[in-house]
Amino acid sequence: MSINIRTHAVDFLFDAIFSLENREECYSFFEDICTVNEILSLSQRFEVAAMLRTKKTYLEIAEKTGASTATISRVNRSLNYGNDGYDLVLSRIPELPVDSSDDDDIQDDGLDK
Repeated sequence: MSINIRTHAVDFLFDAIFSLENREECYSFFEDICTVNEILSLSQRFEVAAMLRTKKTYLEIAEKTGASTATISRVNRSLNYGNDGYDLVLSRIPELPVDSSDDDDIQDDGLDK
């Protein structure tokens, strides 16, 4: 049985996300609404998707992101049989930074408006 996520509550959440104007607002909102582990899990899945789309191997992805092969496989299944959400977003944003694992080296990429 599939759970329907298309509800008024989810629409309200997405409208809230649409209202965010820059990265700092995203950090503030997501730190309030999610646990640190939830945010890190979401970002890890997204990084895995980007790496899979650039033809990285499971071993390379696991070493770089710390994701389990089960997580990598689940993301790969979504890429191949899901709703094309990962590909939609990946096509709209700049490429994955070369070394995104080192948070101290994050540069201003001009995405904050």
